[in-house]
Amino acid sequence: MKSNFFFKNVYTNIYEIPSHKSKISSQIIYGEKFKILSKNKNWIKVKTSFDNYIGFIKKTNFLNKFIPTHKIFQLKSRVFKKPLDKKKYKTNNFLSFGSKLSMIDENKKFIEYEKSKWIKKKDLKKIDHVEKNFTKILKLFLNTKYVWGGKCYKGIDCSAILQLFFYYNGKFYPRDTKDQIKYSKKKLIKKKFKKGDIIFWKGHVAICLNSKKLIHAYGPEKKVLIMSIKQTIKKIEKTASLKVKKISKI
Repeated sequence: MKSNFFFKNVYTNIYEIPSHKSKISSQIIYGEKFKILSKNKNWIKVKTSFDNYIGFIKKTNFLNKFIPTHKIFQLKSRVFKKPLDKKKYKTNNFLSFGSKLSMIDENKKFIEYEKSKWIKKKDLKKIDHVEKNFTKILKLFLNTKYVWGGKCYKGIDCSAILQLFFYYNGKFYPRDTKDQIKYSKKKLIKKKFKKGDIIFWKGHVAICLNSKKLIHAYGPEKKVLIMSIKQTIKKIEKTASLKVKKISKI
């Protein structure tokens, strides 16, 4: 029961145990690859292929044959019933950043990825596109709601915003901060910060945009925002009694 499958809904929560009362540990987004470890009447135990994350999802739609051709390069991209930008064809569904699609039809401005499901081409990149400028990706999530375990436009946590940069570019990076700290081998000791520095605390991570500002999904502020590096370090030490644990490079 360990064959590869691909998730076919907008997103879903991954739970620690098969119950909606369980803690949400992460999410799966459209087109994400996973293995089924076991299943019962209502739940599936899965292992995500990108980062080997194990948890439980509700039984849902998935594919066993899927060759992605494009991926979303916006915070979210609206799904249309027809390839026309008119109100009557708009749906209330959106695909989140990094979602992978397989094109079955296209016109000048849209691609069709499932029957009667169309996405604007301006929201897409080819599947082999690499975005080296991490600020372009991280800034897409500015003001997105902070949600523990989230990794989509409806909510995201601090470790997911960093991991999604690597996921988009097809490079492995762990999901949780505790594992990201271990995986990020280079330990920098510095008083001056630079663009691309990753600052780790116990249970939290932020990424420097330049020598003075960082971006992070910050629980106390309940959203993704840009803050002063020095003020953030002081604030976390004062409010959570946590000092910087490690500084690495993206």
